[in-house]
Amino acid sequence: MFNNSWDDILIDEINKEYFIKLKEFIINERKNKKIYPPVQDLFNAFKLTEFNNIKVVILGQDPYHEENEAMGLAFSVREGIKMPPSLLNIFKELYNDLGIRRTKTDLSDWAKQGVFLLNTVLTVEEGKPNSHKDKGWEIFTDEVISKISKLKDNVVFILWGNNAREKQQLIDKEKHCIICSPHPSPFSANKGFFDSKPFSKTNKYLESKNISKINFN
Repeated sequence: MFNNSWDDILIDEINKEYFIKLKEFIINERKNKKIYPPVQDLFNAFKLTEFNNIKVVILGQDPYHEENEAMGLAFSVREGIKMPPSLLNIFKELYNDLGIRRTKTDLSDWAKQGVFLLNTVLTVEEGKPNSHKDKGWEIFTDEVISKISKLKDNVVFILWGNNAREKQQLIDKEKHCIICSPHPSPFSANKGFFDSKPFSKTNKYLESKNISKINFN
């Protein structure tokens, strides 16, 4: 399904009844509605960041819900697409934190370095945020987070916003680093996201464990 190391990790999960029903739901939704991201991009986070390569997990909520925005990586949009406000604020904090003035909106280069950009819900209906909430995706992505926590060591989990923070209970704090702050959306960025320095904290932790840093540029 993922054509990489995720297949062995998640083979039991994708054969469970809830996941089979979830797949049927998405297939039926796509027949007469616009569902994002497109089929070919749905599991991009898993394809670009193999399980064996994960260094950092950044949790999003659900995909962008306007045309051409969602590409299967949390917070990322392809080049040429107008930068969403949350991503703009992420880049503002990246500049404040590390002095990096990034304009490239496609975060695939982060993903290929080991930054797993996971939304807790992987699909959405056009123009309807949270429309696929409680359809089964959360069961799947909770299991993904749990597997990472259980089977890997020294991963940085970046949890932005209340929805992401709730996932702390799935993560072993004794062997991983958890970085929490408010969400980068315009509604909450000024309440503690700005100046939270997640990028420098991430690389400082990775260095302390003799793991190569992420080049966020």
